Amino acid sequence: MSRFTRTALAGASALAVAALITACSSGGTAPAASDAAAEPQQGGTLSYLEPQAWSTLYPPSAGFYPNGGLVNNITDRLLYQNPETLELEPWIATDYTVNDDATQYSFDLRTDVTYSDGTKLTAANVVKNIDLYGKGDKDRALPVSEAINNYDHGEVVDDDTVVFHFTAPSPGFAQAVSTINSGLLSDATLDRASEGYGPGNAKDIIGSGPFVVSAEEIGTKTSVTARKDYDWAPPSLAHQGAAYLDGIDYVVAAEDSVRVGTVVAGQADIARGIEAPDEAQFSASGLSLHAAATNGVNNGLSFRFREPRLEDVRVRQALIAGIDRQQIVDTLFTKNYPLATGALATTALGYVDTSEYYAYDPDKAEKLLDEAGWKRGSDGVREKDGEKLSLTFNEALPQPRSKEVVTLIQEQLGKLGVEVSLFAGDMAAQTKASTDQSTIQVYHSMVGRADFDVLKSQYFSKNRNTLLNLNPADQSVGDPELDALLLAIASEATTPERQAASEAAQRYLADKAYILPIFEEPQVFGLTAKVHGFATESVGRPSFYATWLAG
Repeated sequence: MSRFTRTALAGASALAVAALITACSSGGTAPAASDAAAEPQQGGTLSYLEPQAWSTLYPPSAGFYPNGGLVNNITDRLLYQNPETLELEPWIATDYTVNDDATQYSFDLRTDVTYSDGTKLTAANVVKNIDLYGKGDKDRALPVSEAINNYDHGEVVDDDTVVFHFTAPSPGFAQAVSTINSGLLSDATLDRASEGYGPGNAKDIIGSGPFVVSAEEIGTKTSVTARKDYDWAPPSLAHQGAAYLDGIDYVVAAEDSVRVGTVVAGQADIARGIEAPDEAQFSASGLSLHAAATNGVNNGLSFRFREPRLEDVRVRQALIAGIDRQQIVDTLFTKNYPLATGALATTALGYVDTSEYYAYDPDKAEKLLDEAGWKRGSDGVREKDGEKLSLTFNEALPQPRSKEVVTLIQEQLGKLGVEVSLFAGDMAAQTKASTDQSTIQVYHSMVGRADFDVLKSQYFSKNRNTLLNLNPADQSVGDPELDALLLAIASEATTPERQAASEAAQRYLADKAYILPIFEEPQVFGLTAKVHGFATESVGRPSFYATWLAG
């Protein structure tokens, strides 16, 4: 019996920007009728504004939203995760089965799919994709996908059947092959080294998706064109056949005011990353907001517990008790940013409420710091053994208002005698600093993935390692028990067992005061009324397949 019938997984300036947006055939600015009543219109080039430039189109490394916004629209996946129900549905695979201990998956494939260069998507090609994503290639600097665990090898059974084998249970694999991290690419694209997926190479990244990259201006603008022969969308979608749009221009507009102003003025159609203070502008006639849940690890702080200043659990507990998360949310954000009640969003698979660990209690914080031996110095900053309790936070550039969040925390903890600094710098500098606990002691981040494994993706020593449990210098692991708990999430064969493993890991993270979740992070888009049918996938990346422009 097929897996689908047996079970469902839940799972510059505005002028400069305007100059980059090509004169599109999307018509005027008159508000369109509602999506339900209006007839979709064919044609037009949609202009889409991104806060940052993309960095790689190698699917396993494409989690950064500017990367994923492209990969999601130029690739297909074996399975489709319904963003509303989080259930897995057919796509390039028409059906799949999994054995009892989740160590073997068999997929039945469509045989009518082609890549944008005209080559066929075959069983051998699918195995080549997943073999690369499941194993990586160190010689080409291509990492293993964090979404695929315990991978051994793929096998071509016949022209439309593939089987994937695992060394241990891999219950998250079906969901993994529905994500952009498993976007299917042509054989020639899969032969590229890491740099071949980077800026300057976008037109050479060949997928089977509804759009193909047609032009690239490095760091500034990337354009995609609809494939007229595309006819293998997920069967559950109302729209089938080629995309409605002729194409999309992805334009980088780093300044919040520029993105907002350009869309409000009707010079662009959609902008991602609408900050909370700007949301009100989209309440005007002819404008709207789309706030998409990311269904994963909440926006929050990771305390690098192996760093000497943070080794004592009482210090970490004091920092948690001394940070007023409600004030942060009320001051800086809107109702689209609910206060976190645990490591995971309430919509995430595996969620458990651990809010009791994160209560604001400055008196408790003072007491804990005193007990831990950190006494106020003459300048008001706490000291111990001649060292100040001075901590540096990163500025999480992809996360909303990170600088303002850290600035407010700086004020809150300053009252307790804890000195907080913000590490400034561009993405390259932030990435380099993030792996050095002597530079960054408290790491601000989040990660979206609609599967139990998202917790492992964020905290496991060989994945994102945000806690720096793994010391990159000597490869030692500070807390093997945490790693074991995270591995269990990815290795238990049944959904109830995975739920229990996830809950255990979340309670451990809370009990050890390793993290402080702040809010559930959405992806917020601002749209003009010309835009219809806009959607996002399960963690908030744009899906333009069924989008159309009125006018």
